[in-house]
This record gives sequence, C-alpha cells and structure tokens, in this order.
Amino acid sequence: PVRVGDYIELGGNWSEIKKIGLRATTVQTFNQADMIIPNADLVTNQVTNWTLSNRRVRLIIPVGVAYGSDVSLVIETLIACADAHAMVTKTPAPQVLFMRFGESTLDFELRVWISDVDNRLTTQSELHQEIDRRFREAKIEIAFPQRDLHLRSGDESLILQPISTKT
Repeated sequence: PVRVGDYIELGGNWSEIKKIGLRATTVQTFNQADMIIPNADLVTNQVTNWTLSNRRVRLIIPVGVAYGSDVSLVIETLIACADAHAMVTKTPAPQVLFMRFGESTLDFELRVWISDVDNRLTTQSELHQEIDRRFREAKIEIAFPQRDLHLRSGDESLILQPISTKT
C-alpha cells in the first residue's frame, strides 16, 4: 500500500507519491522530475515504501580503515561521531560492526537510526564529515586500494640500472 506523501523506492530511484489515480500514480523524484507510474508496476515490481508505518530510517555507513589501525579506537570513534549528532536517535543505540578483512581495508559499518527520512542525506553527509575530522584527529587512516607488485623474472640489465634524474 502507498499513500500520497509516502517516499518510495522503485527501480533504485527514490520518489514521493504525489497523486494516486485509477490507472497510474504520479511520483516526484528528489530532482523534482514528475513520473507517471502505471499502477500495475506498483503491484508487480518490488516497491520499498520508506514511510508506510513511520518516518524513522536506519543509515548504514561503511568505513574502511588501513590495516594496522587500532580496532577499538575505530569503534570508539565511530560511536562518538554518532552520539554527537543531534539527528541520531539514542534508542536504538548506534552500533559499529567489524564486518570483514577487506582486500585493502579493515571494513566497518556504522549503523544509526534517525527519526525522519527527510534528514537521511543531510545526516549521512554530516556523519561522513565528522568521521573524517575525528579520524584525522585520532590518526586513523581511511584506507585506499593498494597493490604490491612482485617481479619474479625479467631482464636483469633493466632491473639493475640506476634511474637517471637528468631532464
């Protein structure tokens, strides 16, 4: 079920229901584009109604830090970022999960609830900024993809020659 004013996600796009007709529903994207959706699409396709029963929504913010980072400090810093944000609810409490040993990172997720879906993107952006600021202060490095190159064989005359710095 959908109502006028609900936020839905259809085909990966977020929209607000503006008008429900007999054969089609008018939605408006967050870019202010109006779309006419046949009601059959709302019945046969997967539609996520983000505001059907309430406006509360959970944000999941993935964070990758460099190998060798202090895991306890990462968790403590992420929780502090969430606790300091006014839009993050106290119940349920913010949660940090150490998800995996990634290819180039230790992968964490900060999971928080906010009371109004209207503030989702702003809160996410502000949390990103606060995480970056606090990580810099704590000397926690946000990792980036890295590759090691191992040469097993090759022309030794090329490998052993000094690099010229003359231009």
